[in-house]
Amino acid sequence: MTFLTPLGALVAAAVVLPVVAILWASRRAGTVRAALHLRAPRHGTDLRALAALVAVFVLIGLAATQPALSHDTKQRVRKETQALFVLDTSRSMSAASGPAAKTRLARAKAAAASLRVAIPDVESGIATLTDRVLPDLLPVADLPSFDATLQRSVGIEEPPPRSVSVRATTFTALETIPNSGFFATTAKRRAIVLLTDGESSPFDPGAIGRSLARTDLVVVRFWSADESVFGPSGKPERAYRPDPAAPAALDALAAATGGRAFGEGDLGAAEARLRGLVRTGPTAAVVGRTHRETSLAPFVALAALAPLVLFVRRRGAYD
Repeated sequence: MTFLTPLGALVAAAVVLPVVAILWASRRAGTVRAALHLRAPRHGTDLRALAALVAVFVLIGLAATQPALSHDTKQRVRKETQALFVLDTSRSMSAASGPAAKTRLARAKAAAASLRVAIPDVESGIATLTDRVLPDLLPVADLPSFDATLQRSVGIEEPPPRSVSVRATTFTALETIPNSGFFATTAKRRAIVLLTDGESSPFDPGAIGRSLARTDLVVVRFWSADESVFGPSGKPERAYRPDPAAPAALDALAAATGGRAFGEGDLGAAEARLRGLVRTGPTAAVVGRTHRETSLAPFVALAALAPLVLFVRRRGAYD
């Protein structure tokens, strides 16, 4: 257990002076009554009410220190294996089946979170793809950090592509990943999870396959022919048309890297493929640690109501 604000205990100290004053006054009154040969009051000092009052201040003071339970969760991760989730953030990923429907990117982010959970013992990072691949998070073991980066940092054209083009995405940019520091030098087993709609400018699958020869690629497609990019008015943008060649382009890319592309409706198969890729080969285990704190202050403050009710009832009995 730990106390987040230890100085909060001074609140409990505030009851010391009143209690001392009550006891001193009671003792002095007793001395005066003895000197005058007077009887003591029928009830005298109500020690139970006094104790209840002290308990109220003590519990409030304890709550003010913000006691918390510390939890250290040990996690085994393998340093020789890492994964990188690459999300296409080009304009076409904002397409959806309707103005209020989930966009391709929103569905891709949900899929990325699900796939990450499927490999909890593998350090994983996040990168975005347009006409370049940029890192948002280098591979880490901490799942909350991955989820926070995924939700807060990944957005349509954030950052924007380097050049203005009708089609900003180019899978050729994937060739830069192996030599750009996305993976640690100790990672002998590397996996890239590409989440995209497949709408890319022309590329050479063979060249990408050669560049990723030592990297496993899992491709998940988010695309439908009846989707549109909707503007602020809720009407489809005329400049965008789904590319019917996108599914075939992704199949060619996956085949060039020794794999296959999965549709978003086949996420279970993609998970199985990913787990199979990262759980083969020799690995070195290390221990990671996640620190969490559970606050007890609300429960302690609530407990102060019990002696407070007792104090009020005892005082009410004499009125």
